[in-house]
Amino acid sequence: MPITVNVPTILRPLTHNQKKIEIEGANVLEIIERMEQQYPGFKAKLITNGKEHHFINIYVNDDDIRFGNGLSTKLNDGDTLTILPAVAGGQEKVDC
Repeated sequence: MPITVNVPTILRPLTHNQKKIEIEGANVLEIIERMEQQYPGFKAKLITNGKEHHFINIYVNDDDIRFGNGLSTKLNDGDTLTILPAVAGGQEKVDC
C-alpha cells in the first residue's frame, strides 16, 4: 500500500496541481527521491546538502520528522506524509 503525500499549494505546479500523491517508499528520503523522479525539481524545494530546509516542515502522520529520525524516518503502509512550508509575516503592532 502506498504512502499519501499531501502537497502544499506552493509545490503543486511541480505535481501538475495534484494535492495528493500516492507513492511507495520505506522512509521519508526515499519518498522524496521518488517524487523527484516523477516531478523534477521537487527535491530541491525540500532538501539541501542532505538535510531538510529549515523553512519546510515535514510530518509523518502528525509527527514532525525533526523530532524523530529526520529524513530517515521509517514509513508504514497507509502513512501520510505532509509537507508544510513555514509561514511568517504579519504586521508589527504600532501604538498610536
